[in-house]
Amino acid sequence: MEPAMYNGSCCDIISWFEDVSENASCVQMQTLRRILQLNFAVEYLKKWIGEVNFEDMEDSALESLYTSLVPLASHADFEPYVQRIADGEKAPLITQEPITTLSLSSGTTEGRQKYVPFTCHSSKTTLQIFKLAAAYRSRIYPIKEGGRILEFIYSSKQFKTKGGIKVGTATTHYYASEEFKTKQHQTKSYICSPEEVISSGDYKQTTYCHLLLGLYFYDQVEFIASTFAFSIIQSFVSFEEFWKEICNDIRDGTLSSNITIPSVRKAVLDIISVPNPCLAKRVQSKCVELEEMDWFGVIPKLWPNAKYVYSIMTGSMQPYLTKLRHYAGDLPLVSADYGSTESWIGVNVDPCCPPEKVSFAVVPTFSYFEFIPLNRSENEDIGNSAIDDFVEDDPVPLSQVKIGKQYEIVLTTFTGLYRYRLGDVVEVVGFHRNTPKLNFICRRKLILTVNIDKNTENDLQLVVEKGSQILRKSRAELVDFTSHAEVGKNPGHYIIYWEIKGEVEERVLEECCREMDASFVDHGYVVSRRRNSIGPLELCIVEKGTFKKILENFIANGAALSQFKTPRCTTNQVPKNSMKNIK
Repeated sequence: MEPAMYNGSCCDIISWFEDVSENASCVQMQTLRRILQLNFAVEYLKKWIGEVNFEDMEDSALESLYTSLVPLASHADFEPYVQRIADGEKAPLITQEPITTLSLSSGTTEGRQKYVPFTCHSSKTTLQIFKLAAAYRSRIYPIKEGGRILEFIYSSKQFKTKGGIKVGTATTHYYASEEFKTKQHQTKSYICSPEEVISSGDYKQTTYCHLLLGLYFYDQVEFIASTFAFSIIQSFVSFEEFWKEICNDIRDGTLSSNITIPSVRKAVLDIISVPNPCLAKRVQSKCVELEEMDWFGVIPKLWPNAKYVYSIMTGSMQPYLTKLRHYAGDLPLVSADYGSTESWIGVNVDPCCPPEKVSFAVVPTFSYFEFIPLNRSENEDIGNSAIDDFVEDDPVPLSQVKIGKQYEIVLTTFTGLYRYRLGDVVEVVGFHRNTPKLNFICRRKLILTVNIDKNTENDLQLVVEKGSQILRKSRAELVDFTSHAEVGKNPGHYIIYWEIKGEVEERVLEECCREMDASFVDHGYVVSRRRNSIGPLELCIVEKGTFKKILENFIANGAALSQFKTPRCTTNQVPKNSMKNIK
């Protein structure tokens, strides 16, 4: 089957996916052939495959030749080429198609944002996976045609490189594309906010307007959505503060003086300028009631026709599920699909599956996928030079992965990345026909290590969840967290920083600290604690609003709220005068 872009209607797209899933192995080899046919003459590939003529090769021979000649690569290998593109070089360096746009990665994993090629193909695959996911969701949670989505969308500031290349987040590029308009038309669902609100560049003003317009169209809203769960939570935390002002605006047909961007004011007032005292009274009555309930179930209370909440809820978003469930009440949480700035990967074909157990069926036409088998090592001599405690085997194609095994994903994309190590660790939990279903485990990069210990973001999240269970018993709430490996002292030790909502006795925090210290299961950590070559865990309680300042600093540097992920490890210690230490 030709791995071309799907252009059919929503009712046909599931049949298309069932077909390519059934023939996933063949489709993957055809996808690789198509990528090479388009880009074989680019500078990066010629360096490895030279003038090899692969047109008459069998698919399996081409696959074998490609993986034997082209090495595994990281972003650092492509960075010089991407920088030359950013500087204005027109020669085909990594793609034959001219690259006029670059995406910025979030930067929360590597500590800095990276340039990633973005082409027309990127927008088309985004439209395709959104339509496919919507078709699967509609089987379980059917929505009305012409309904609205309260979608918390935030575009970042865009700029141009000295070579005239437009730079912004991938979501910013997509929301500005024709494909985004097409998606609303074809799925018959429309967002509440106009483009001026999305692209305002001020996340506080955008959030206010999203909520105001969402309430204005309250009876038309079919579901609540955002790229990341974090954005939804931040929006409703803000709503707790300014709901009265929103009620005033609805009642009087006015707009808060805090909305200062002229284009945003005009666009919003064009929609809400007719006073609506009945709606304002309804919202006010509900909010007074919700305040008494600590805002439990605010989403179904204010949007009674909403069917579900939809967002990325895996990986670094998983710690926010407790708070999201609090706001969602009895509404289902539906995990959005699996992708990265570099490529979309898999679709959620089981929307009723809880986010903690969700898996994603690989879409074999999006990229050519390889999988590096990872085996856990308990060898204490593996050394601190290793990035984690995995031992690697040779990469295998999609058709050779095994259920229950963990892998790192490798991508070859239509946008100029070849055998690119994504750094994501996934587990194969089953198959959708013949395409694997993946459970995202964590980013491969190690975040906590002092000695022979090796703990990933996922390890940290599991530990923090154990400690926060004790916290919740005292009716307090963990707002957010990060960590630090203190190696300047002997013995070194871990520091976990918590921001807490509510009052907690010190003895409870001491119990939380002991529980977390005992919950790290990494063999190197357990052995090192027993030998006292790693000291006891330290829990530090930071000032209220600390993590909001981190967010605001991130956005001030040109990123978008919808892209933000709290860094789970910091190289900097928090100033001592802004926290309380528990050991």
